[in-house]
Amino acid sequence: MGESTQVIAIDGPVAAGKTTVGRELARRLGLNYLDTGVMYRAITWLALRRKVSIADEAGLGQLAQESTIRLVGQDSSTVLVSGERVGPELWEPKVVRNVSRVARVPEVRRALVEQQRALAAEGRMVMVGRDIGTVVLPDADLKLFITASAEVRARRRWQELRDQGQDPDFDQVLEETRERDRIDSQRADSPLIPAEDAVLVETDDLSAEQVTDLIIQQVREQVQKQTQLNSGSGQN
Repeated sequence: MGESTQVIAIDGPVAAGKTTVGRELARRLGLNYLDTGVMYRAITWLALRRKVSIADEAGLGQLAQESTIRLVGQDSSTVLVSGERVGPELWEPKVVRNVSRVARVPEVRRALVEQQRALAAEGRMVMVGRDIGTVVLPDADLKLFITASAEVRARRRWQELRDQGQDPDFDQVLEETRERDRIDSQRADSPLIPAEDAVLVETDDLSAEQVTDLIIQQVREQVQKQTQLNSGSGQN
């Protein structure tokens, strides 16, 4: 990969495959990886642990402002919340049920966006979330919006839960997926929408590997165009 592509922003709805694709893309391109959704999960987990009401927006905002979240390692596999290491706790059902409500609080988003921008300023990163290309990193070198139908995404989530030994009801998972979409797309602060210059990637009939291959090709084309532009500028 050329030096012209330093930061890649990936957005998309829940269970679209952006996390899997983002992590693999970072690995293949030799970039760092940051799933911003984990940061919102961390604040949700911390609020539940400290008994801060999910309805208390001021309290949640203060909690986010005072908490430092760090994702350690190239693939961000280790999560530190104010120095405390957490892991599976962030995927507990009570966290999953409440994270969208926490993530739509403006004060929470502002606090975490500040941390996300600071991390991206170091460069060479794939950042995944729901408002990366539109709000967090509007000047990212490449913006992608990965999506799939609600039914396909619900089926993926349903299978994921089964693989974890649970016995989920598909209709309930589908309803939860649609409700998550409604909350994410209709929130007043940083709604889930593609950036105007984002590349739309539909994943209904594609594997994660196929999606990653498509994006790698997009990166190569972008680098080639940038190289041509630089060459043209040098001749003037």
